[in-house]
Amino acid sequence: MHHEDIAVLGLSEPVAITVDTWGIPHIRAGNLLDLFFAQGFNAARDRLWQIDLWRKRGLGLLAADFGPGYLEQDRAARLFLYRGDMEAEWACYCSDAKVICDAFVNGINAYVDLVDAEPKRLPPEFVELGTRPAKWAADDVVRIRSHSWMRNALSEVIRANVMAQAGAEADLLRQTLNPPITPTIPEGLDLGSIPTAVLDIFKLALVPVTFGRERLDTDLDKAEAWRKVTPLGEVVREANGQGSNNWVIAGTNTETGRPILANDPHRAHAAPSLRYLVHLTCPEFDGIGAGEPILPGIMMGHNGTIAFGLTLFFGPDEEDVYVYETAPDDPELYRYDDGWERMTRIEEPATVRGAPGQTLALKFTRHGPVIFEDPTKRRAYAVRSVWFEPGAAPYFVSLSSMRAKTHADFAEDMKRWAVPAVNQVYADTGGTIAWIAAGTSPIRTNWEGLLPVPGDGRYEWQGFYRAGDLPHVLNPETGFFATANEQNVPVDWSLPAEKIGHEWIEGARANRIAEVFAATPVHSVRTSCALQTDLLSLPARRVVRLLADLGSEDAAISTALDLLRDWDAVLAADSAAAALFEVWWSKHLRPGVLAMAVADPATRALLGAGDPDGVLPRLEQPGPWFAAPAEAARDALLLGTLSRAYSECAEHMGLDPSAWAWGRLHQGYFEHVLTGLTRSPDLNVGPLPMGGSDSTPMNAMYRFNDFRVILGASVRMVVDVGAWDESVCINAPGQSGDPRSPHYGDLAGKWSKGEYVPMLYSQEAVSTAAQMQLCLRPSARYTDAAKP
Repeated sequence: MHHEDIAVLGLSEPVAITVDTWGIPHIRAGNLLDLFFAQGFNAARDRLWQIDLWRKRGLGLLAADFGPGYLEQDRAARLFLYRGDMEAEWACYCSDAKVICDAFVNGINAYVDLVDAEPKRLPPEFVELGTRPAKWAADDVVRIRSHSWMRNALSEVIRANVMAQAGAEADLLRQTLNPPITPTIPEGLDLGSIPTAVLDIFKLALVPVTFGRERLDTDLDKAEAWRKVTPLGEVVREANGQGSNNWVIAGTNTETGRPILANDPHRAHAAPSLRYLVHLTCPEFDGIGAGEPILPGIMMGHNGTIAFGLTLFFGPDEEDVYVYETAPDDPELYRYDDGWERMTRIEEPATVRGAPGQTLALKFTRHGPVIFEDPTKRRAYAVRSVWFEPGAAPYFVSLSSMRAKTHADFAEDMKRWAVPAVNQVYADTGGTIAWIAAGTSPIRTNWEGLLPVPGDGRYEWQGFYRAGDLPHVLNPETGFFATANEQNVPVDWSLPAEKIGHEWIEGARANRIAEVFAATPVHSVRTSCALQTDLLSLPARRVVRLLADLGSEDAAISTALDLLRDWDAVLAADSAAAALFEVWWSKHLRPGVLAMAVADPATRALLGAGDPDGVLPRLEQPGPWFAAPAEAARDALLLGTLSRAYSECAEHMGLDPSAWAWGRLHQGYFEHVLTGLTRSPDLNVGPLPMGGSDSTPMNAMYRFNDFRVILGASVRMVVDVGAWDESVCINAPGQSGDPRSPHYGDLAGKWSKGEYVPMLYSQEAVSTAAQMQLCLRPSARYTDAAKP
């Protein structure tokens, strides 16, 4: 086992960091503040490039390192920073939130100092780009909000455009509304006058940083060209895919009599991964689980008494786009009530690599940042978001809730949870299981939140619903509770679903999970692992049923029909039928339905891939979308698009269908942000043949041009509540973000095959699996300074 001792300024006592065989660090400290200091130090040790880039992106400091091509992204990020009272902000989390965060960032900074003293530790990305890591302040952690997906500013503007061009019914093919409703158009607002360019700056505030030689070499006079760095459709599709699965099972329903908690959040794939597994131990706390490397503590896992997990999204609509009339002679005045109100203008300096310093002008209305101005039409647009409320640092309430020991305390913490809106599941060693919907849900008394609204004072939030108001369940009679981002507000809940939100994620995963639970009388860790990696597609099952009575004299179509009719709808990596179906469904059949519904290609592009919950009913019950007779037109579409899909499969995989396999096309690939800038082949992880799709419990969303998997499980865990060492987990592609580490991509193969590694908790089990021991010792300078 590898040993290393490091003297660190900032510790009061020694701390041991034991890294196990799978790259999971187990940090043991003598007190709480040393523990979080060491967590920060270790996060920097394993993920320094990632967390440094996260900070610079979030604070709008990219141009200082990377040049003029990043000025627009810096401006966008600064618009969405929290700018409120910091004392009120810290008070929202827990009494020691600020002191813990200070310790955490001091640990990061101590590692930055170590890198400065020992340059060999500097990750290769810094060397490649000629940059250095920067120091952190505690406020940086909570002021940055734009890394957390929210709803539904993007959708409001897209809906306005689709409704203006093709009607509200057509937009349901993009996003089903549940409960069903026809959006009310605000009085005096012309939906057709709202351009999609309104979203350019907003998208730029959300998307990850991209690197390319052209962008890095951009001159100052071309900086505005980088206001658009990714297509609208990509951003929208990723936003709709950021879902998750979780469930909790009572001991009465398990083989062991102990509860089981399973958690499986889905996020965009990259190298390194978004999540990080860590075990934190001191006399006051002993917990293991996953969080983000830029946050102290964990957001999913257990503390030896309670287990907890979360999924995005529960459905509150936490954003609104406001449209303003501006004054004829002054575009910074906007109509409000019976008069004019002046925007707040802030000018901030920006350092720019290779160019003179610049001033970034930021404008704000009473509702939020101004994201678009159209002086010729005397219009301005702003976004109001829960992000701007005190206490809305994403996930940060976990710092308190991870230390709860009872359901009552955990539920009380959830009342302060703001962002993102989540399904929290809970289980404890006393046998209690629970579900809590947590988030800050704006109260709109006179509109649905589905379209942009005038910012003239007629459409204002009237406070918030929070956990407690939102649905929750304690010890359900069924003995379990599962979520998968579906509309799951109980029909008899005191706060009806329409008061919470209408936009939810496709129900296929939730329905498949319910189907498996109904067929599983006794559960185990093994059955939960199998369900997390389940590959059965309910949309595939439904579409294939439509082929039962169809035939064709065309040999290729006949072969395709035979291949699909005998198929079990399981999207296995080695399945030829799965390959044919997904090529057909994603690239031919769904686009065919959208084309029949919306003739204009530009408007149709706003529908994206289409919501399966909107597309499937139109195929099963063909109506006005299809020329009469509707069923015959539907069947012609099925056969025509199937023929084209068969030809595409033959083009990709050869003429013999027996040689086809979904995993030949559909492959996991974790791409590093510097791909294309370095000759090193070690930065990317993959390709990895995979099954599944975004409609299977094992979410494996792929891009349509090459079927590469772009989104899915960021980390999986199944917790055996009480027998903690029997718990399992996986993080892909690996725990480390340093390409030089053996743990950079070592878990990807297991992850792609649906396998797990132990999530060890006891000191004995951790010692047995130890691969590296790092001892952090207080620096002599610190010790001397502490003497009276």
